[in-house]
Amino acid sequence: MSTFLLVHGGWHGGWCWARLAPLLEAAGQTVLTPDLPDHGDDHAPAPSRPWERYVSSIVAIARARPEPVILVGHSSGGIIISEVAREIPERIAALVYLAAFLLPPGATPREVIGPESESLLTEAIVVHPEAGVTTIRPDLARAAFYHDCSDEDAAWAIARLQPEPIIPPGPGDDDEPRGEPAILRVYIETSEDRALPPTVQRRMHAELPREAVYTMATSHSSFLSHPERLAEILLDIGEHVEEGV
Repeated sequence: MSTFLLVHGGWHGGWCWARLAPLLEAAGQTVLTPDLPDHGDDHAPAPSRPWERYVSSIVAIARARPEPVILVGHSSGGIIISEVAREIPERIAALVYLAAFLLPPGATPREVIGPESESLLTEAIVVHPEAGVTTIRPDLARAAFYHDCSDEDAAWAIARLQPEPIIPPGPGDDDEPRGEPAILRVYIETSEDRALPPTVQRRMHAELPREAVYTMATSHSSFLSHPERLAEILLDIGEHVEEGV
C-alpha cells in the first residue's frame, strides 16, 4: 500500500481533497491532506503566509513518515512538490503533477500561462501588490475552476478560497533532484481546464522527463468533479510504484 501526500494549489486548502481522500483510504491507502501554512480553517492575515514556508512544511511531513510518499501537487502545488523533491529525493516514491505548473528557470505561473492561452485565470486573478497577495474574483471563480462541478460543490469551494502570496520565480522544473537517481514522475492533464489550459499543460510536461501522462476530461478541479476517476488513476500509479516500474 502507498502513502499519498496531497498538496493543494493556490487559494485552496486541504479541504479541496474531501471527495478524493476517502476513496483512496477505502482502497487501503494512507492519505495526508495538509493545509499549507495558515490555509484552510486558519484565516490568518495574508502577510503571515510567505511562500517560503510552504516547501519546508511539506518536507517536514514527508520526513516524518516511515516510508517514502507519493507526492501529488495540484496547480501551483506542482512548484512545491518539485522543490520538496530537490530537498529530500530519498523520501519521495513518485511525483504526480495534477494540472500542475512546471516552471522553466526564473519563470512565474503568469508568464508560463501567457496572454494568448485564453486562460480564465488571468482574468479571475486580482493582484494586490501592496499586500503581496492575489485573490480570485468570486464572479469568475466557478468558470475558472469549477465549471463541471455541482452547484453545491462549487459554492462550497468558492466560499473557502483565500488570498495567496504572490509566487516568486523559481529555479525551474527541468533540474533533477541533487545527487539522486531520477524520481518517477507522472503528469495528469485536465483537457477541459479553463484555468490552466491543456495546451499550456502539454507544453510544460512535453519537456519534463516523465514515465506517463494521464488525461482527464475535466475542469481544473477534477478532485471535486470526478474524484472516482482521479482515485483510479492515483491507485494505478501507486501500483506501478509498488511494482518498482
